[in-house]
Amino acid sequence: MINESQIKNLDWAKVDNLMPVVVQDAGNGKVLMLGYMNKEALSKTLDIAKVTFYSRTKQRLWTKGETSGDFLELVDMAVDCDNDTLLVMARPAGPTCHLGTQSCFADSAGFDLDFISQLDSVINKRYLEPDDASYTSSLFKSGVKRMAQKVGEEGVEVALAAATDDRDELVNESSDLLYHLLVLLRSKDIPLKEITDNLRARHK
Repeated sequence: MINESQIKNLDWAKVDNLMPVVVQDAGNGKVLMLGYMNKEALSKTLDIAKVTFYSRTKQRLWTKGETSGDFLELVDMAVDCDNDTLLVMARPAGPTCHLGTQSCFADSAGFDLDFISQLDSVINKRYLEPDDASYTSSLFKSGVKRMAQKVGEEGVEVALAAATDDRDELVNESSDLLYHLLVLLRSKDIPLKEITDNLRARHK
């Protein structure tokens, strides 16, 4: 998170007291939007942990989601090497764009692994809102033992495909394994972030 020393060194004069702010999804790295902060907006963002901008059209502070409820929960903030741009990592409570899309840059494909986060969100929705026509919902209904069995079966299939040098099957079975693992983790209330945090800690 940006510290007091970095805040003091921000070059407000260079940007005419409106600091460009790039907002990324802390879950998948997707760029969500570009906004601007003045000193008051920056201070409020840090105080309430919800991303707040200075609206150039409304000529006032504007907390994203203040009317829609689609807040951007602050996770981290960094300053660039020239002290004239901020990078904000946030968790969106809903669509970021006023058009109802995840990002204001709707045409961006995002990172290669962005879909994993989207899939995890769909699995979570099926867990919270069961659908009789959904295979995912049927897995949750079958219980943890069945889900664990599926992970075991898919793991064996992955190993066999690798051992027999069957590339297509290895891709297909790996996809099945990852999907069923996400389902099992959700059933045990373990978010994907906890896994990535664990991997990150091991990497240090």
